[in-house]
Amino acid sequence: MTATPAYWTRRHLDLLAESPATTAPVFDPPALPRILPGHDLWDLWPIQDEDGANGTDLWMALSAPALGHPEKRHDQARIRLLGRHGSTWTDHGNAFPDGASPGSREWSGSALRRADGTVSVYYTAAGRRGEALPTYRQSVVETRPALIDDRGRILLQPDAEHREILRSDGSMYLPADDADGAPGRIRAFRDPGWFRDPADGRDLLLVAASTAWQDRFTGAIALAEQRAGAWSLLPPLLIADGVNHELERPHIVVHDSRYYLFFSTQRHTFHPAGRAPTGLYGFAAPSLTGPYEPLNGSGLVLQNPAPAPDQAYAWLVLPDLNVVGFANYAGRDLRSTGAGRARAAFGGTVAPTLKLTLDGTTTAIAPITSTVQNAPPGS
Repeated sequence: MTATPAYWTRRHLDLLAESPATTAPVFDPPALPRILPGHDLWDLWPIQDEDGANGTDLWMALSAPALGHPEKRHDQARIRLLGRHGSTWTDHGNAFPDGASPGSREWSGSALRRADGTVSVYYTAAGRRGEALPTYRQSVVETRPALIDDRGRILLQPDAEHREILRSDGSMYLPADDADGAPGRIRAFRDPGWFRDPADGRDLLLVAASTAWQDRFTGAIALAEQRAGAWSLLPPLLIADGVNHELERPHIVVHDSRYYLFFSTQRHTFHPAGRAPTGLYGFAAPSLTGPYEPLNGSGLVLQNPAPAPDQAYAWLVLPDLNVVGFANYAGRDLRSTGAGRARAAFGGTVAPTLKLTLDGTTTAIAPITSTVQNAPPGS
């Protein structure tokens, strides 16, 4: 199974126009209730069932102590296990024991519940275990712990093996091995999104990756296939062709016999910076391997409103077409401001859920009214 990559080009971005159908309502990130008091939380994903359905009771997210500048959270990120029952969230603590990951931090991924009672968790190992200063080497890791119910508290088997299953090959995809940098300025090989193709039952991973572009790099969505228990890289599904160098959290939703490929990216990672808004973007195709067409002509599915260009990020479209993301910054351009000002404007929790409608390659979004409630945190 080989895909001919689709290309996201400047010609597509020339068709981008602000519209109520693709613009989120304004909200105030720091005013939202926190699921994890005392911790920042971002990049949520549900533990899916093997048939691809969205599991609604168990979720994962990245978390870090809510201290200092919010941009520093990436250097302390851990995967958190959460329960969800309607609008009520329950904290089950860190998903893995200290030191279990081969990296120094745990970045985004995906998960599915197996029929044998285990959970396959695919995530990004960033850096190396035990390093004195955080580096930005990235690889894809799988662990398959048993799911344990300890008198109502949900745990993952603590001694399960964490195994590197993919890293960038240096040929199709540039090595993601930067020694220093920051999110938005580093090469990518992260955010593995599990997908089972209903056409043939094959298990696949979509990965945010980088390919060569002039003297820099450009964003791509890599594809990997599992054969006989091993994962192998395939050519990319999408290349941003000098448009953007960070196509994050790629995932596919099949709806009305079309394959909808979604990803998130930020305004400062476009070439040039600010060429298009921070948002959820997407393409559609009749099959996994294409041919892909940009949604709404430009690829834009959902953007932050102009008065609040950074209010949310890291959106995920669920099978029921609900769209979840996290509350980022009120205001603008706070990534490089002082820690106190940035912290006061940061959300660090779940953003208001939106509803997506799909009609071929045309999309629209609408808000969903809900109130987030939280239960006592885990250990």
